[in-house]
Amino acid sequence: MRKAIWLSLAVSYMAPFKVKINAETCIGCGVCVSMAPDVFEMGEEGKSVIVEKWRTGDSPYEGEVTDEGLKDTVKTAADSCPTNSITVEE
Repeated sequence: MRKAIWLSLAVSYMAPFKVKINAETCIGCGVCVSMAPDVFEMGEEGKSVIVEKWRTGDSPYEGEVTDEGLKDTVKTAADSCPTNSITVEE
């Protein structure tokens, strides 16, 4: 029984990936928000920010996402950013 519980926990663990938005180059076009609304939203300054759930520290422009199912969508959103303002690190 203990082995089964440990294996279940090991399988469900997902390595987080970091997401950063360069606020200086972001033009607020909303492409990332439309492609990955679970991770990106529009901030008060009209630029993309990380959804509060995934933010790390005090910056709305940096986050760590633990949902592995969002990784491909976030990478596609980053690749679609017209100013290359989004970086995704594993």
